[in-house]
Amino acid sequence: MAASSERFSATDRVRAALRRIEEVDRPEVWIHLRDADALLADAASVDARVAAGRSLPLAGLVVAVKDNVDVAGLPTTAACPEFAYTAEVTASGVERLVEAGAVVLGKTNLDQFATGLVGTRSPYGAVRCAWDPERVSGGSSSGSAAAVALGIADLGIGTDTAGSGRVPAALHGIVGIKATLGVIPTHGVVPACVDYDCLTVFAESLDLAATAVRIMAGPEPRDPRSRAWPADVRLAASNSLRLAVPRTEDLAALCDDYRDAFDRTVAAARATGIETVEVDISPLLDAALLLYDGAVVAERYAAVGAFLESAPAGADPTVAAIVAGAKTPAAYELVADLDALRRARAQAVELLADVDGLLLPTTTEHPTIAAVQADPIAINRRMGTYTNFCNLLDMAAVAVPGASTAAGDPFGVMVVVPAFADQVAVDVAAALTGVDAPSVVGSGVELAVFGAHLRGQPLHFQLEELGARFVEEVHTSDAYRLMALNTTPPKPGLVRHGAGAGAPITGELFRLSEAGLGRFLAALPAPMTLTSVELSDGRWVVGFGCTHDVAADAVDITGFGGWKAYRAS
Repeated sequence: MAASSERFSATDRVRAALRRIEEVDRPEVWIHLRDADALLADAASVDARVAAGRSLPLAGLVVAVKDNVDVAGLPTTAACPEFAYTAEVTASGVERLVEAGAVVLGKTNLDQFATGLVGTRSPYGAVRCAWDPERVSGGSSSGSAAAVALGIADLGIGTDTAGSGRVPAALHGIVGIKATLGVIPTHGVVPACVDYDCLTVFAESLDLAATAVRIMAGPEPRDPRSRAWPADVRLAASNSLRLAVPRTEDLAALCDDYRDAFDRTVAAARATGIETVEVDISPLLDAALLLYDGAVVAERYAAVGAFLESAPAGADPTVAAIVAGAKTPAAYELVADLDALRRARAQAVELLADVDGLLLPTTTEHPTIAAVQADPIAINRRMGTYTNFCNLLDMAAVAVPGASTAAGDPFGVMVVVPAFADQVAVDVAAALTGVDAPSVVGSGVELAVFGAHLRGQPLHFQLEELGARFVEEVHTSDAYRLMALNTTPPKPGLVRHGAGAGAPITGELFRLSEAGLGRFLAALPAPMTLTSVELSDGRWVVGFGCTHDVAADAVDITGFGGWKAYRAS
């Protein structure tokens, strides 16, 4: 059930989820499902908080959590029974969802130790695709994605080191968001490659997925790799979208059905007015190989190698072999590979400097479970062709449905962007899927404009260059008068005269980064000023004004109610 303006109570939603679990009969989705009494008790607590007037943005929603992510009081297995321990505290990202009103249903199945993209490498059973039980669900966050696609959970929490928060989304036709490394803390996550792990979100809608990321994001003292949004974070994509797409030769890994679907997805994007430019992504694809073929794989051995060397009975043989091989690289090889990644990261930034993002197929094919069992390494490797490089190169990605295949099956694409351009990726994903763009970044400063910086006016480009995001149309209180100044280009000056001494003036409210506002102020020419402006609803925001001396010689245009109306006259 997606988020909506008319939500069930938390109690009703939990009951609906329990009924759905019985209806679909997919026990392999879960490693530990909480009992009904505990779930209903949590739901009653949420309903009581709402009744007491608490604002809980996720009240009435339920969450499925991948079982390499801690939930207090529940076992964490990472899909290996002998590894299990009972978590004492909840992972901070999940705890933030709970504080916002979500109820955790239980812990979901995964490719063991988050090593795989297929969802079959688990002693708890292969997770079947939600819409075709003969096919893989995608991994390693298989159970969380399937729980969302089956209509059991509103949100699925996964992890993504090589593509695990995106590949299952593509195979199920849902949304997967992999934020910039560290933006969502990995406190409480069993590490796979600790420097490249991400906590990720699945949902049916982009709006709900972005809401969850916004709630989960933020520094965490218990995670030394956690990061805050930077002071100059972009809060919007450009008004005229421009996307990079791969060359024909860079798409050779795609099966025929997926190649056709990708071509039609790109064509549909162009039909909406999105400009595309073909680029050479071979440096990114080469960097992707370092995740498993290079010395970076040593991080997997550092995480669980010693444990797997004890030969636990529940160890998946494919996972055990991969981790055992990660013990081999020498220190000098790791240094060389880290240098190669630094260089590739710089190439990626340069490659995307003049576009809003890179549009890629999320994965290469949708194999059957039987095919993967017959060839567990090659298929899995191929499925990560377009996902493996993202975390290595400190990039963010949003996975959304693309054009369906000719047979009507789901096909997914990703919008890939440099670090901290997450909001740009979400905006592009919204344009590709024809929905309103939700906000994923919770920081920023509001700025009210009333003249030449309004949308469609000659100086609006300055806000666009700073990544400012339109919020809403606003009106001042009746304390202001609007003056037409003698400037080039023409612009008005807003002057406060006192309550009742003016009239409501129409403007627009934008949100931009703190550093963006600082750069904007530093470049502001006389006689313009930035000051506190009172809006008609009683809010005070940063807004434009002008010096009183220049206003004294200007034409009073207050009667028009706003700059655009005056210019139109």
